[in-house]
Amino acid sequence: MPTPTLLVLDAEPLPRLGHLTGRARVEHTDAAGLAEHLPRADVLLVWDFTSRAVRDAWPGEGPRPRWVHTASAGVDHLMCPELAASDTVVTNARGIFDQPIAEYVAALVLAMAKDLPRTLELQRERTWRHRESHKVAGTRAVVVGSGPIGRAIAGTLEALGVTTALVGRAPRPGVHGPENLDRLLARADWVIAAAPLTEQTHGMFDARRFGVMQPSARFVNIGRGQLVVEDDLADALTKRWIAGAALDVFADEPLTPDSPLWRLPGLIVSPHMSGDTIGWRDDLGAQFVELYELWEAGKPLVNVVDKQRGYVPGH
Repeated sequence: MPTPTLLVLDAEPLPRLGHLTGRARVEHTDAAGLAEHLPRADVLLVWDFTSRAVRDAWPGEGPRPRWVHTASAGVDHLMCPELAASDTVVTNARGIFDQPIAEYVAALVLAMAKDLPRTLELQRERTWRHRESHKVAGTRAVVVGSGPIGRAIAGTLEALGVTTALVGRAPRPGVHGPENLDRLLARADWVIAAAPLTEQTHGMFDARRFGVMQPSARFVNIGRGQLVVEDDLADALTKRWIAGAALDVFADEPLTPDSPLWRLPGLIVSPHMSGDTIGWRDDLGAQFVELYELWEAGKPLVNVVDKQRGYVPGH
């Protein structure tokens, strides 16, 4: 059997694939060269998970890889109708980012409850100003997205004494369906967006949803930027419909220096880093090697994405 060709859509630093020496013919490409390389590849590793090059290159002529793996939890950046309709298996990096993102969300919740951004501002101003802050234990949270990341967030918040409700695509034990979302939002102190980006979730947090929330509520998005209508969030913060927000993802990244989001009152901005802890790229590379060994042995892959839904179905 000929050695399979593994094509890597590159991003720096490159993945460590030494364990595949002699077991795969590794080729590298950038976005511009992807269409030319695709017909020769048996496997595509989308290491540059911010690129939309796969969506553009996939519909072209010639054979296509039998398996595509993206080094990310979301797959919206690569999914196109032609890939969705093909026999190609798509896998993602499910499991790598769950706990780091949960810890990041907990940090944001604590920072907003304890008014840490203002404390740091006052420190820079050398101003001593005593304030009272909010108690986190006993508050309520709604986590929208019931996959591994959403469940990890819920578990971490519950460890802080927060009563947490999970909302998923459909109701099941321990998970509310979307028909209960507005009712839960109206009682929540914390609203966490952790859903995949699909036709159903695109723009789900809009003026109406921010209007449903309590004036004391705070909103956090670590899912996808397009889950939020950013102008509506800006309006809600400016008019004080909600008390604050934190965004780690945006409709267009990176956020430009002239974006009005930087200056919104009560908004914490971070550069899509909630899941990126020291060593995360090594973890992604090791995960891919484990998946490659399954594929090489003809065994069923894990983390297989339902290409119609746009995420790995729950169990």
